[in-house]
Amino acid sequence: MPCRYRDQCPLVGDTESAPLSWHVQIPPHPLHLRGRRRAAGRLRRQQQNSQTAAATTTPAPAKKGQVIHLSADPGGALRFTQSKLTAKPGTVTLVMKNPSSAGMDHGVAIEGNGVDADGPTVSAGSTSTVTATLKKGTYTYYCPVPGHKQAGMVGTLTVS
Repeated sequence: MPCRYRDQCPLVGDTESAPLSWHVQIPPHPLHLRGRRRAAGRLRRQQQNSQTAAATTTPAPAKKGQVIHLSADPGGALRFTQSKLTAKPGTVTLVMKNPSSAGMDHGVAIEGNGVDADGPTVSAGSTSTVTATLKKGTYTYYCPVPGHKQAGMVGTLTVS
């Protein structure tokens, strides 16, 4: 493939008589890199935009279900900000924010009445989500990080 800057490129010289292999082996001239730099800049901007969009996206709500938001204690205590929650029967999603000020990993899980569902353990500043199909009854939600449930990071979810 001939150089598209052959009229301006001093390294290429006479492209008619020079073999193509010479052109490939010589270091690239700045004019050759100009197009690559623009393409790399576009790609970098697209990646940054997609990362920003992903960071600002909220968790998708459960289909035909209920979404309940709660938070780990922002002061770093091993507890949730709410110890009692209520929901309607059906698909229920707990979205637990782990504030940056908490300073440790947390997660959210639901158990009781044959249900045992765990959300991911996340670092401070992230969000853990768990979804389960719940019938009428009483359930326990807790932090699945070892030792946190025993230390009191637990609550009651009443479905009625």
